[in-house]
Amino acid sequence: MKVTIVGCSGSFPGPDSPSSGYLVEAEGFRLMMDFGNGALGALQRFMGLYDLDAVLLTHLHADHCLDLCAYHVVRTYTPDGPLPGKVPVYGPRDTAQRLNAAYGMPHEPVLENSFEFIPVTTGVRRIGPFEVTAAPMNHPVETYGYRITYGGRSVVYSGDTGESAELVELARDADLLLCEASFLDAPGQPPGLHLNGRQAAEHAARAGVGTLVLTHLVPWYDPARILEDASRGGFDGRMELARSGAVYDLG
Repeated sequence: MKVTIVGCSGSFPGPDSPSSGYLVEAEGFRLMMDFGNGALGALQRFMGLYDLDAVLLTHLHADHCLDLCAYHVVRTYTPDGPLPGKVPVYGPRDTAQRLNAAYGMPHEPVLENSFEFIPVTTGVRRIGPFEVTAAPMNHPVETYGYRITYGGRSVVYSGDTGESAELVELARDADLLLCEASFLDAPGQPPGLHLNGRQAAEHAARAGVGTLVLTHLVPWYDPARILEDASRGGFDGRMELARSGAVYDLG
């Protein structure tokens, strides 16, 4: 299983990264976790434009899903005509309605022509060769974190969340945790929205993960400060900042 960070910028694209997008591959199957604004452009550095097999959305904020509208254009208006088949898109219950509204072209083919929308529920399902476990996260809208397991190895992606006991359980003994660290460790941050670096490290320590990657890095904060905050979280494993283009080979 190979994990590639396509985009790791939080809330909006930054100068060095698009918004959230993570490519997970095994047995030739390509699964994209989140598809935020700007992710489609960077994704083409790592795979063929038409070769995506499935999409898994954590929630429907624009920085996690909006480039699915652009990917509909890709699959509908190729020089050789529309691509056959539909890419499965797993997400919250109203994913199709929200993305069709964002696409904003009522007289064009709707996104259901390109995608099969499948509602996510808490629990375990198969997507291609992967076992995928979904758990609800602590965010103002319907949001899921995911654990993807293949060949005895596992990667967990927090999506967006505030402090969450569910995230600790989801990430228990995972090889790799992609954990959001949007806020500085400073007074006055709103609860139930995002984690800071220290909190991300505390979740990783309680879960006993192997490697912690701090992601959803908001461009107006210094990432070195996020990493410094995380150093106070009691996590003694490998820990680093996410960067677009980083690859993690989990064997």
